[in-house]
Amino acid sequence: MEINQPRIFVVSAPSGAGKTTLIKKAQKLVQNITFSVSHTSRKPRSGEKHGLDYYFVSESEFQRKIKEGDFLEWAEVYGNYYGTSKSQISGLLEKGRIVILDIDVQGAMQLRNVKEMNIKFVFIEPPSIEELNTRLNNRGTETVESINKRIQNAKQELMFKDQYDFVIINDELDRAVNEFVSIITSQ
Repeated sequence: MEINQPRIFVVSAPSGAGKTTLIKKAQKLVQNITFSVSHTSRKPRSGEKHGLDYYFVSESEFQRKIKEGDFLEWAEVYGNYYGTSKSQISGLLEKGRIVILDIDVQGAMQLRNVKEMNIKFVFIEPPSIEELNTRLNNRGTETVESINKRIQNAKQELMFKDQYDFVIINDELDRAVNEFVSIITSQ
């Protein structure tokens, strides 16, 4: 199905850059936005709900879905699998929804080749690595090892930001939300 007007926005950011908060705030401000719920093999964090935050599946179930070609894109991140369901995206587009995909850099680069869907790519950049480290520490959900790994990965992910259509520096949340909403509504 050819889609002339961008109806899919891929949002990527290093862990802790604030993309989930930004997406949730944009959903409250723009009608017709739907957050695409990804599948993952990781365990739910406190407060996360199946079908709302992610579809939590076993690693074997995820592998079966890969083999059956169920994913538009998928990647292994931090030892867990994440993927976007083809059928879910098609269903949302058929309903005329604007679809927001929260996808890591690996998955976004896979989607760069899907031209028939007219996807726009948005990278959320933290104000600095130091601020990112502070945010990750303030979460209180990560070990020191995990934070260090996420910081190292963030440095790698930041090298891909120029391959995105838009880059938003999330140094002030309200401004970043307004910029994100402006991107969606102007497209």
